[in-house]
Amino acid sequence: MANRRDFLKTTAAFTAGTIVFPMLSCSKEKTIGLQLYTVRDKIKQDLDGTLNKLAEIGYNSVEAAGYSATDGTFYGEKPKVFADKLKGLGITLNSSHTVLEPDMAEKVFTDATEAGCKFVVYPHLAESRRQNIDGYKATAEKLNKLGEIGNKYGIRFGYHNHAFEFKDMDGQIGMDVLISETDPELVTFEADLYWITRGGYNPVDYMSKYPGRFELWHVKDMAKTEDMFFAPVGTGRIDFKSIFAIKDKVGMKFFFVEQDRFKDLDPFESVEMSFKYLNNAKWV
Repeated sequence: MANRRDFLKTTAAFTAGTIVFPMLSCSKEKTIGLQLYTVRDKIKQDLDGTLNKLAEIGYNSVEAAGYSATDGTFYGEKPKVFADKLKGLGITLNSSHTVLEPDMAEKVFTDATEAGCKFVVYPHLAESRRQNIDGYKATAEKLNKLGEIGNKYGIRFGYHNHAFEFKDMDGQIGMDVLISETDPELVTFEADLYWITRGGYNPVDYMSKYPGRFELWHVKDMAKTEDMFFAPVGTGRIDFKSIFAIKDKVGMKFFFVEQDRFKDLDPFESVEMSFKYLNNAKWV
C-alpha cells in the first residue's frame, strides 16, 4: 500500500513538472516600447504616476523625449536616477530623442551612457535644412559626424523621419539622400510608419529598399478617415502584419508605440489599446 502511495506521489510530481516546466521554458515576454512623447501631458502632471501606469499596462521599454542637455537631466532627473526609476518598474530606457549639434555631442552621449541608452535619435529636421537637396546632403554629413562620436560611447545614433523627407525635389527625395549619404556603421534610422505612409510611400516597399538601415520603428497608426488622424495601433489603416514580416530584413531592434495627438480617447486608454493589440499579435 505504501509503495502504491509513493508511486502515486512520484507520478503526480512528475506530471506537475511536465506541465510547469514547458510553460516556463516556452514563455517569452515581448519587448513592447512606448515613445514617452505620447504621454507628455500626463508626465507634466505626474511623472511617477505616469510611469507606474505604463508599467501596469505592460510596457517594458521606452524612448525618452524629455532630455535636457542644459542641465543633463531626463524629465528633470539625473540620467541614472531616471533609468533606475524605470528599472524598478521593469522598464528599460532603450532610446532617447535629442536635437543635438557636434559641439554638444560629447555631453549628450555621456548622459545617454549614464542612463543606459542604446540609441540616441535625432528627432526632427529644421525647416531651413529641408528646402533643397543640398540641405539634406549637409544634414547627412552632420549625421555622420554625430554617429562617429556616438560610436565612441557605444551608442547607436539614428535619425527619425517625418513626411517632409519624402517630398519630391527635382526627381529626388530627401530621405533617399539621408540614407545613401550616411555610413551604415555610423547612422541608423528610426522609421515612423505613419509618416512614411503620410509621405505617400508603403513602409514595406520603402524600407525593403534599404536592408539593415531601420533599426528602430515608431509603430503609429492612421485613422480610416479623410483627415488621416492618428489612431491607436490596430484600429487604423496601416497593415502592421506585413510590416513586421520584414523586421529582420530591415534590421529592426526595437519598436515604440507613438501617438502624436488624441481626439476622443484619453492617452492612457489609447496606449493600452495599442499595447493589447501588439501583445496579442502572434507576428510581433
